[in-house]
Amino acid sequence: MSFAPVIDALALPQNARVDLRVPKKQLMEQGAPTAADKRHIQDGIEEMIWVAALKPTNVGVPAFRDEVREYLEIAVLTAVLRDDAKAVRLIELIHRAIPYPLMLVAAHDGGLSLSLAHKRWSQGEADKVVIEDVRRTAPFRPDAPAPKETAFLASLTLSGLLSRDLFTLYQGWIDRVAALEAAHITGAFAPPTSAERASALRDGLDAHARLQRDLVALRAQAAKEKQINRRVQLNIEIKRIEVEIAATGELLKPR
Repeated sequence: MSFAPVIDALALPQNARVDLRVPKKQLMEQGAPTAADKRHIQDGIEEMIWVAALKPTNVGVPAFRDEVREYLEIAVLTAVLRDDAKAVRLIELIHRAIPYPLMLVAAHDGGLSLSLAHKRWSQGEADKVVIEDVRRTAPFRPDAPAPKETAFLASLTLSGLLSRDLFTLYQGWIDRVAALEAAHITGAFAPPTSAERASALRDGLDAHARLQRDLVALRAQAAKEKQINRRVQLNIEIKRIEVEIAATGELLKPR
């Protein structure tokens, strides 16, 4: 699986390119808190490449600092995960190991996924950073993308992002990943046009995922229930959640 369609879509400046292999030992030292996590990294990663380092000096975008976080550069990495890798956990571990905000393009499950996660200062350990929620796409084939994935790739171009500072630039990529998540529900891709819409989109996606989990659990419970009255109650609750899911899907549609 070639990373070129995604990396080309970012349109990174040449002087930001690094193109160096990242040793797994480095990841294990920095991002694996347990022996099991070290095994995930050792056994699950085939290869990792540090593609680019986006800095104020090579992208013309100021650094960002406040009392919560400091963004001096954004890292772009690719990773080839092995077939039996625990992809979700590995992606999280990679984000934990890299000290900078990271755009990770990972090859797994027959496609490529993109993931990003904001980082902030740890409240318990000086000079340590912790990740916030990891936002990632489902794996897709950029060499044969669906229309919404084509639109998503076209929206990633560095020059097309709001670039008040590196935090704003990185947030723009996160918003586009969220918009692709929404497009898998609504069928149409459109990046949010305001910070308020971006926040509402993320909240809607989180609510939609929670409702879907509740629906799966209730259906499994109803399938096992022997008492007729209780089964009726569960079916009523299932219908209510289905209505909520439909309503949430409407709120996720581009506007």
